Amino acid sequence: MKPILQVALDLINAHRAIQIAREAIEGGADWLEAGTPLIKSEGLEIVRKLKKEFPDKTIVADMKTMDTGALEVEIASKAGADVVCILGVADDETIKEAVRASRKYGTKVMVDVIGVDDKVK
Repeated sequence: MKPILQVALDLINAHRAIQIAREAIEGGADWLEAGTPLIKSEGLEIVRKLKKEFPDKTIVADMKTMDTGALEVEIASKAGADVVCILGVADDETIKEAVRASRKYGTKVMVDVIGVDDKVK
Protein backbone atom coordinates (compact mmCIF):
# COMPACT_ATOMS: atom_id res chain seq x y z
CA MET A 1 0.00 0.00 0.00
CA LYS A 2 1.33 3.41 -0.97
CA PRO A 3 1.87 5.82 1.95
CA ILE A 4 -0.37 8.88 2.11
CA LEU A 5 1.23 12.27 2.66
CA GLN A 6 -1.10 14.53 4.64
CA VAL A 7 -0.15 18.18 5.11
CA ALA A 8 -1.68 20.01 8.07
CA LEU A 9 -2.48 23.63 7.34
CA ASP A 10 -2.30 24.83 10.94
CA LEU A 11 -2.41 28.53 10.12
CA ILE A 12 -4.91 31.31 10.72
CA ASN A 13 -4.87 32.92 7.26
CA ALA A 14 -6.75 31.38 4.32
CA HIS A 15 -4.63 33.05 1.63
CA ARG A 16 -1.39 31.74 3.12
CA ALA A 17 -2.93 28.30 3.68
CA ILE A 18 -3.88 28.06 -0.02
CA GLN A 19 -0.34 29.08 -1.01
CA ILE A 20 1.18 26.40 1.22
CA ALA A 21 -1.34 23.84 -0.07
CA ARG A 22 -0.22 24.54 -3.65
CA GLU A 23 3.42 24.09 -2.66
CA ALA A 24 2.58 20.91 -0.75
CA ILE A 25 0.78 19.41 -3.75
CA GLU A 26 3.70 20.29 -6.01
CA GLY A 27 5.86 18.43 -3.49
CA GLY A 28 3.66 15.33 -3.62
CA ALA A 29 1.03 15.83 -0.91
CA ASP A 30 -2.03 13.61 -1.21
CA TRP A 31 -4.27 14.99 1.54
CA LEU A 32 -4.76 18.57 2.70
CA GLU A 33 -5.82 19.14 6.29
CA ALA A 34 -7.71 22.26 7.26
CA GLY A 35 -6.18 22.42 10.73
CA THR A 36 -8.10 23.37 13.83
CA PRO A 37 -6.61 26.90 14.06
CA LEU A 38 -7.49 27.52 10.40
CA ILE A 39 -11.07 26.33 10.82
CA LYS A 40 -11.48 28.42 13.98
CA SER A 41 -10.08 31.48 12.22
CA GLU A 42 -11.73 31.12 8.81
CA GLY A 43 -14.71 28.90 9.56
CA LEU A 44 -15.73 26.01 7.33
CA GLU A 45 -15.43 28.37 4.37
CA ILE A 46 -11.77 27.30 4.24
CA VAL A 47 -12.87 23.71 3.62
CA ARG A 48 -15.05 24.94 0.73
CA LYS A 49 -12.12 26.93 -0.68
CA LEU A 50 -9.71 24.01 -0.44
CA LYS A 51 -12.18 21.64 -2.12
CA LYS A 52 -12.87 24.15 -4.89
CA GLU A 53 -9.18 24.87 -5.46
CA PHE A 54 -8.06 21.22 -5.19
CA PRO A 55 -11.09 19.08 -6.15
CA ASP A 56 -9.03 15.94 -6.78
CA LYS A 57 -7.34 16.00 -3.36
CA THR A 58 -8.67 14.55 -0.12
CA ILE A 59 -9.65 17.37 2.22
CA VAL A 60 -9.46 16.68 5.95
CA ALA A 61 -11.38 18.88 8.41
CA ASP A 62 -9.60 18.67 11.76
CA MET A 63 -12.65 19.55 13.82
CA LYS A 64 -11.30 18.06 17.08
CA THR A 65 -14.88 17.05 17.85
CA MET A 66 -15.57 16.14 21.47
CA ASP A 67 -19.37 16.11 21.35
CA THR A 68 -22.16 16.61 18.78
CA GLY A 69 -20.37 14.12 16.51
CA ALA A 70 -23.17 13.75 13.97
CA LEU A 71 -23.72 17.49 13.64
CA GLU A 72 -20.05 18.33 13.17
CA VAL A 73 -19.57 15.56 10.61
CA GLU A 74 -22.65 16.78 8.75
CA ILE A 75 -21.55 20.41 8.52
CA ALA A 76 -17.95 19.55 7.62
CA SER A 77 -19.13 17.06 4.99
CA LYS A 78 -21.54 19.57 3.47
CA ALA A 79 -18.65 22.06 3.30
CA GLY A 80 -16.65 19.59 1.20
CA ALA A 81 -14.57 17.62 3.69
CA ASP A 82 -13.74 14.07 2.69
CA VAL A 83 -12.47 13.18 6.17
CA VAL A 84 -13.55 14.64 9.53
CA CYS A 85 -11.39 14.34 12.67
CA ILE A 86 -13.00 13.33 15.96
CA LEU A 87 -11.15 13.15 19.30
CA GLY A 88 -10.51 9.63 20.53
CA VAL A 89 -11.13 10.75 24.11
CA ALA A 90 -14.71 11.63 23.19
CA ASP A 91 -17.54 9.50 24.53
CA ASP A 92 -18.06 6.28 22.55
CA GLU A 93 -21.55 7.42 21.57
CA THR A 94 -20.12 10.64 20.08
CA ILE A 95 -17.75 8.58 17.94
CA LYS A 96 -20.51 6.17 16.91
CA GLU A 97 -22.85 8.99 15.88
CA ALA A 98 -20.00 10.60 13.92
CA VAL A 99 -19.42 7.34 12.05
CA ARG A 100 -23.14 6.98 11.31
CA ALA A 101 -23.22 10.54 9.94
CA SER A 102 -20.11 9.91 7.85
CA ARG A 103 -21.83 6.96 6.21
CA LYS A 104 -24.88 9.11 5.52
CA TYR A 105 -22.82 11.91 3.93
CA GLY A 106 -20.24 9.74 2.17
CA THR A 107 -17.24 10.88 4.19
CA LYS A 108 -14.76 9.19 6.49
CA VAL A 109 -14.00 9.72 10.17
CA MET A 110 -10.44 9.92 11.46
CA VAL A 111 -9.97 9.45 15.19
CA ASP A 112 -7.30 11.70 16.70
CA VAL A 113 -5.59 9.87 19.57
CA ILE A 114 -4.23 13.00 21.24
CA GLY A 115 -4.84 12.60 24.96
CA VAL A 116 -5.74 8.91 24.70
CA ASP A 117 -3.83 6.99 27.39
CA ASP A 118 -3.88 3.55 25.76
CA LYS A 119 -3.59 4.15 22.03
CA VAL A 120 -3.76 0.43 21.24
CA LYS A 121 -6.85 -0.48 23.26
